[in-house]
Amino acid sequence: MRFWVGAYAPDNGSAEGIGILQAGEAEAPTAGGPLGMVGTAVAAPGSPSWIAAHPTLDVLYAALEFDGTVQAYRRVSETRLAPLGPPVEAGSAVCHVAVSPNASFLVASCWGDGRVVRIDLDAAGRPSRPVVAAEAVDPYGVAPAEGAVSTGARVSGAVVPDLAAAARALREAAGEEYAHLIPAYDDVAETDAESEEALAGDRVSRAHQAIFLPGGLVATTEMGLDLVRIWRSTDTGLRAVQDVVLPEGSGPRHGLWHPSGHLYVVTELSREVFVLAPDREGRWHLRSGQPLLGSLDTDTAAEICASRDASTLYAGVRGSDTVGVLSVRGAGETLQLLALAETGTNWPRHHVVVDDTLLVAGQLAHEIVSLPLDARTGVPGRVRHRTASPSPTRLLPMR
Repeated sequence: MRFWVGAYAPDNGSAEGIGILQAGEAEAPTAGGPLGMVGTAVAAPGSPSWIAAHPTLDVLYAALEFDGTVQAYRRVSETRLAPLGPPVEAGSAVCHVAVSPNASFLVASCWGDGRVVRIDLDAAGRPSRPVVAAEAVDPYGVAPAEGAVSTGARVSGAVVPDLAAAARALREAAGEEYAHLIPAYDDVAETDAESEEALAGDRVSRAHQAIFLPGGLVATTEMGLDLVRIWRSTDTGLRAVQDVVLPEGSGPRHGLWHPSGHLYVVTELSREVFVLAPDREGRWHLRSGQPLLGSLDTDTAAEICASRDASTLYAGVRGSDTVGVLSVRGAGETLQLLALAETGTNWPRHHVVVDDTLLVAGQLAHEIVSLPLDARTGVPGRVRHRTASPSPTRLLPMR
């Protein structure tokens, strides 16, 4: 089977644009066979670090991270994409896009300035009319203004590094050759008096992902201010419903909606997976958490995904280059760490499960690897196949 590959372009990596990965035999429904890159589907010098698919059309959306825009592409052949309309402004270091189930809009998340942006989609899938949602308020800093959305419960006890210290440690560990690829948490451009004031402290808004939930809700992760923000989409944009507070300094990065009705969120800085769920009145709460025991203080967590039957979760850890294997227990409200397995590649930025195989994008190794999953435990084995792939950051199965 084949995958679209998001990647960093020469401004912060070495890819030309969106690539295509062949995993296994061309007609096989599994990805356990040899790996190989087919080529580049479209040049995208702005760095398409995250890509998402339209639910029904042959259209892809790319977060062009270093352009600060979202670009739509239509598929024009088996191996080629072409731009669909002009790029749409999103915000600084836009790092994620998610398309609504009814394909009426998408949500872009911006790491650089914390923006969460709702962008309309027309019948052909073309994006337009970006609307910036309300800014996040730091629950551990400035008191919320009168009338602001109340926050959820706080869970204390996590001991984690601050953003600047983590960035410095990661750049030192990466070495001179790769240090420029580590996000500069401690070196953010100051553009005006307002931004200078906002950056005076250690905590800065960093939106990172949007997840669509049942009932027309959207959850977004606010990595810089330790929030999971719940929204409802309206004709005029996103309306804030609730902020759920995670432990200070944890850095919620990516989340996964589970069939049990729970939202699992992996935290980049504290390397934990938290469980969120709504009560009978629809108010969201933090239910439990599971640390990725065995990871290092200088590690950062990246992606989270589930097995085919959703009984096992996989959380990637960059630095020690491992993946945490967690079992979903009870009615989904509890997680148990089963193992911290080696990925066999450098800087596992993203990973996906395809049947009995875990595919991992090793960003700093410039490769994609495949690992077999044990049929009984779900724990990954040693690398079975690998292929060169420039600065891979996202693996998206083709339809």
